[in-house]
Amino acid sequence: MDRREIAALLAYVGRLDPRTIRTDRGEASDQLAQWHELLGEVPMATPHGWDVRVTARQHIRTSPYPILPADLARPWDNYRRDRLARHTDPTPSVDPDDQAAWTAALTGARRAVAAGAAQPAQAKAITTGREGADPELEARLRQIGSCIPPAARAALAPYRPARAAREAAVAKGMPDALSVRCDWCLAQPNEPCTRRRIGPDGGARGTAPRATPHPGRLDAAAQQAQLAEQVTQPAVV
Repeated sequence: MDRREIAALLAYVGRLDPRTIRTDRGEASDQLAQWHELLGEVPMATPHGWDVRVTARQHIRTSPYPILPADLARPWDNYRRDRLARHTDPTPSVDPDDQAAWTAALTGARRAVAAGAAQPAQAKAITTGREGADPELEARLRQIGSCIPPAARAALAPYRPARAAREAAVAKGMPDALSVRCDWCLAQPNEPCTRRRIGPDGGARGTAPRATPHPGRLDAAAQQAQLAEQVTQPAVV
């Protein structure tokens, strides 16, 4: 703020809190010089959320003490710090081999964000929705039927036998056994069944995953699929 803006700010503050008004000409001049020295780098307002008058009014509303320049400088520093913390430095649109131009572009973008002249550039969050998906990717997925190509899936089958057996069973129209809990080994849904490892003394020494589910789990999955089919079928009147 320049001296004229500081004078306007002091007049605004004086209307809200008469304790800050200086009637003596010398005291008023000293007050103006002091506030300009301490708040010269603080803008009156920015396009994105900062207004020193709002900050001053909030302090006068909530504090019993007369406002000081520090009561405006601290919120401005917090405003700058918060904006820079949310800024992710997008790639400048200059030649990356020109180090001076690259550095100047990054510095200029940061200064604009800190000064409130530009909004922070934030990285796009990863979402689970399919809205706005790439049309080419959607067409490719429809073509191959999965994000894993068939050749890669076949190559991975020996290293994940439980998943391979599950996919093979579903492909044959059989119920998905891993969609239900196993009552025999207590494996949770989407987890493979396990078998106990027996030591030489006949005691259990641990468990190991099974490539195929227990028969009782297959029966439970078939019963669940049958019940689901009955629920979806329309009632006959």
